[in-house]
Amino acid sequence: MSAVHLPHDWFPPPLPANVVLGERSWCYSSFSCLHYRSRRPCGVRVGHDSGIYNGTFFDLGPDGEVEIGNYATLVGAIISTNSRIVIGDYAFLAHEVVLADSFATTPDSASASGRYEAEACGRSPVIVLEKNCWIGARAVLLSGAVIGEGAIVGAGALVDFEVPPFTVVAGNPARVTGRAK
Repeated sequence: MSAVHLPHDWFPPPLPANVVLGERSWCYSSFSCLHYRSRRPCGVRVGHDSGIYNGTFFDLGPDGEVEIGNYATLVGAIISTNSRIVIGDYAFLAHEVVLADSFATTPDSASASGRYEAEACGRSPVIVLEKNCWIGARAVLLSGAVIGEGAIVGAGALVDFEVPPFTVVAGNPARVTGRAK
């Protein structure tokens, strides 16, 4: 893989070589990868027709890996992981949503093995957003969060558990408040 320069980008460096954008997907700037340190064969994979908009940041450690589906929208989301996060098709993440597998970022020296094998999806994700879920502004999803298909997470909610499909959760800590119609 070779580094990609975004033709509209105001930030001079290219996207890292292990970031893959699908057809017709949009990334506002390579600035989103300012704190990107993933050494995985594919650190970020974005499906087709997805949007990575202003304010979105990928703060990935050496073992960090993020998979974003088709037709997904991230509006200023902050993704901080040294593990694996999966965001499904048609997911919508509003402003300042945080997905983090740890309370603090991981320094470069954190990798004990120094090896980055090529298993593409062999590792279990620590955070999963299934297809068609909506995540409200400033929600925080921590390790263990599995947001079921069609579920809605209210603004400012804190989630670290499995949310059943088509369920609405809100609060800090989040609790079930209803069913998505």
